[in-house]
Amino acid sequence: MKDNSNNQCSHMHNQKVWDELSNMDCEWSKPVSAEVIHNARNGKWDVRLMHDPLPEGWLPDVKNLKILCLASAGGQQAPVLAAAGAEVTVFDISDNQLDKDRMVAEREQLDLKIVQGDMRDLSAFPNEFFDCIFNPVSNLYIPDVQPVWNESYRVLKNGGRLLSSFYNPVLFVGDRDPEYTKKGLIKPRYKIPFSDLTDHDEETIRLKKEKNQALTFGHSLSQLINGQLEAGFMLKGFHESSSPVSRFLIEDYIPGFLATYAVKYE
Repeated sequence: MKDNSNNQCSHMHNQKVWDELSNMDCEWSKPVSAEVIHNARNGKWDVRLMHDPLPEGWLPDVKNLKILCLASAGGQQAPVLAAAGAEVTVFDISDNQLDKDRMVAEREQLDLKIVQGDMRDLSAFPNEFFDCIFNPVSNLYIPDVQPVWNESYRVLKNGGRLLSSFYNPVLFVGDRDPEYTKKGLIKPRYKIPFSDLTDHDEETIRLKKEKNQALTFGHSLSQLINGQLEAGFMLKGFHESSSPVSRFLIEDYIPGFLATYAVKYE
C-alpha cells in the first residue's frame, strides 16, 4: 500500500512540476513557429526523439498514419506531424503542456486530437488503433516502465512502430554533490534501478518538492529494452545521442540519451 501511495504522490507532484515548467517555456515547452508548420505542410519536416535528427528510416513518411505522441505535449512534435499529413493524437500528463498543442492547432488550423492522461494507462484507446507511437524522453518520471511497453503494444496495429527515447541509466549512478563535479570527479553512489523515493532520505525528497523539481526514476537497460521485447516487440533500431550541453560530468565521456525503434509483429 505504501508503494502505491508513493507512486501516486510522485505522479501528482510531477504533473504539477510539468505544468509549472510549461508556464516557464522550458526547452520542451516552446511551440513551433508558423514557418515550421508551413515547411511541414510542404514536405519539409523534422521531429526529435532527442536532440539530434531521427536516424534514417525510423519514420520516413507519415501521411495518413495514425500517430500517438505519447507523453509528448508542448506544441512541438504533434503539430509538425499533423501538418505533415498524419492523423495525430497527443497524450500527456500536463494540461499546460497540452495547451501549447491546442494553441498551435488553433493558430495553424490543424486537426489535432488532445487527451490528458498517464502514459502507463492508454485505456482511452482501443486495441490495434495506431500505426506509430512517438515517445520522447519521459519515462524517467514513472517508477515502472513496463506498463508503457505493454499498453503501447496493445494499441499499435500489427506492423506498427514504437519510437522511444530515455536517459542512459549511467546518468543516475553518480553522487550529485557539485563539489565532485568542480574537482572533475565522478563518484558512483547509486545502483540501477534508481528511485528518488527510495534512494534519497525524506529531507532530500522534501527539498526537491519544495524547489519544484521532478521526482525521477533511473530504469535499467533490462527494463528499458528487454521490457519492450517482453511486451512482444521486435527491436529494429538503436541510437545513442549526446546533449549539446552536458548536465552531468559523465556525459563528457558517454552519450546521455538512448533511443529505440521497435515494431509490433504478431
